Amino acid sequence: MAETKEKKAAKGDGGGKDKGGKKGGMSDGKLEKIELRLKNKYHKEVAPAMKERFNYSNVMMIPRLEKVVVNMGLGEAIANPKILDSAVGDMVAITGQKPVVTKSKKAISNFKLRAGVKIGAKVTLRGPKMWAFLDKLFNLVLPRIRDFRGLSAKSFDGRGNYSFGLKEQIIFPEIDYDKVDRVRGMDICIVTTAKTDEEGSEFLRLLGCPLRKQ
Repeated sequence: MAETKEKKAAKGDGGGKDKGGKKGGMSDGKLEKIELRLKNKYHKEVAPAMKERFNYSNVMMIPRLEKVVVNMGLGEAIANPKILDSAVGDMVAITGQKPVVTKSKKAISNFKLRAGVKIGAKVTLRGPKMWAFLDKLFNLVLPRIRDFRGLSAKSFDGRGNYSFGLKEQIIFPEIDYDKVDRVRGMDICIVTTAKTDEEGSEFLRLLGCPLRKQ
């Protein structure tokens, strides 16, 4: 007997694959919805509020997101190169994008490091993946940190860009704790078009970034 459309749909929902057939991935439809949620907030709430607060004479002066850079340093990969493969897999799951493997630029004898050795992985997110990553980070990932009281508001670089570190990759929902070989931290840099730290701080607060009040 032929299965009904409802039964087939139910089976498809439980298959754990996105539209591209990748297990555990995020479908283009889901990515678009998440991207639009934060992007719409920017256009409807954040941009008007920033224009009113700083009295911009031109809409092009309103700060925008440029990119998000996620970097994972792996000094232990010097002795065990296989660690790099596991870290790359974690970053693919977390960001939805394949990272670029970073290499040492010079030799450091004290650390037994040669020039050109693979010692890290980096992902640069733009467009839909950037918006989706920040939405997840602000609203789901950071609140999962134990005793989390907000991010430091002193980590701006003087030009409206914000950087901070995370101690554990296991706070991301895509990471299966039982399959983690070791806990790894990462650095995240949010690059904006803001000209000052004051503008950058207010911009990220309005987007939903949980910055502590000074």
